[in-house]
Amino acid sequence: MAEPSSLAALRAGCSFASLPRGFYAQVDPRPLRGPRLLHANPDAAALIGLDAAALRSPEFLALCSGGVRLGDVPPLATAYSGHQFGVWAGQLGDGRAHLLGDVRTPDGAWEIQLKGSGRTPYSRMGDGWAVLRSSVREYLASEAMAGLGIPTTRALALAASDDPVVRETVETAAVVTRLAPSFVRFGHFEHWGHSHHEQKALLDYVVDHWYPECRETAGGEADVPATACRLLSEVTRRTARLIAQWQLAGFCHGVMNTDNMSILGLTLDYGPYGFMDAFQADHVCNHSDTAGRYAWNAQPAVARWNLYRLAGSLLVLGCEAPALEACLAPFEAEFLDAYRAGLARKLGLDAWRPDDAALEDDWWNLLHAQRADFTLAFRRLSGADRDAGPWLALFADPAPARAWLDRYLARRAGQGGDAAARRAAMDRANPLYVLRNHLAQRAIEAAQRGDASEIDRLWSLLRDPYTERPGFESYARPPDAGEPAVPVSCSS
Repeated sequence: MAEPSSLAALRAGCSFASLPRGFYAQVDPRPLRGPRLLHANPDAAALIGLDAAALRSPEFLALCSGGVRLGDVPPLATAYSGHQFGVWAGQLGDGRAHLLGDVRTPDGAWEIQLKGSGRTPYSRMGDGWAVLRSSVREYLASEAMAGLGIPTTRALALAASDDPVVRETVETAAVVTRLAPSFVRFGHFEHWGHSHHEQKALLDYVVDHWYPECRETAGGEADVPATACRLLSEVTRRTARLIAQWQLAGFCHGVMNTDNMSILGLTLDYGPYGFMDAFQADHVCNHSDTAGRYAWNAQPAVARWNLYRLAGSLLVLGCEAPALEACLAPFEAEFLDAYRAGLARKLGLDAWRPDDAALEDDWWNLLHAQRADFTLAFRRLSGADRDAGPWLALFADPAPARAWLDRYLARRAGQGGDAAARRAAMDRANPLYVLRNHLAQRAIEAAQRGDASEIDRLWSLLRDPYTERPGFESYARPPDAGEPAVPVSCSS
């Protein structure tokens, strides 16, 4: 990692601008008026070599509110297309995001993107702004996922202003500064699925920068179809493992459109997401999703469907359909391997065994039938062999829970091992703190009053969600029974 430095010392460029001009439009952000820095993330800053002093500088605020460029790099917005809620939506693109460029470090390059920074040629009928409400949610969610060890984009800074933005009501504007090795999506490939020349340029760009191991040659010449198939195989593997991690964290993305799927297997675009409180297998976190397309238990199938759309866009490169099918075929096995290994860690099992399937099914059925809290049901299980009371208290009817617990403890006893070490390992696999919607809402309401302390408090907890902190017991609990639910939708 480079030594921390100032903004002026960053090695800035923009690799995406090496693609043909049809891939993007050069457009400057619209700066926030009277911007305020609500929060800056030193963990993310360290990835690009910025120190604490740089985060306090006027130049940093200007960069993160759209007021200055990254060095002399012209900002741009990228073009992509996609399927939204299963329907082809045609051209989409960065309608409220500006890619400032990328920062090169010894560990690789990080793209810097502003979200909520004004209109672009791809805004369609939108204003290009983001509101404080959604920006707080995205800022905290990406860092919560990073704390859980789930691949994600990162949040560098959150800037706000009093600029009015009209949604259901008049709200105020904010900009999230995001980091990722790349923001290329499935939708970028879908956009060029009709054009061999542009699709090959995109394939070469992605493979050269992030998947060089996928490059295939034949007779000394580039084998484009074989390279595309190898890329699809690796994206399939990464996506399958990512979704397994989502499932095990009780995370619902809420809008798994193909334009929200990362070609690098990152969690991308935090809108109407949710970490489940009371477990329901068919939980739908997005109130705009009236058909339940993106329910928790549907996410693996939707990811696979999205990969099929990506595969279809590669036909233009001369790939044969059976070869693409073969690349997609390992999705289920990759997902199950990651899911079962992760579930075994969460349950404190030495390894997944075939006869554990019945115990697993009954676990989910128990949680579903009694609407037990997802996060605490896992977390408290580590100590249930010593005192089952706190775990049983999560269930309205403790008798079925007690029966399952007896079976589980018998299975675990058969593997032996040190009990204290096993409990510690389970606590390292099961977070105590997740970004519950009511916690995010409290941070939003405080920020709307000009108080960013709750954002900072949550950021501090969520960056290490496995370690219990005295005095923060309320942050580990679900919302009170009388607390109103926090509805989230595509406007979130």
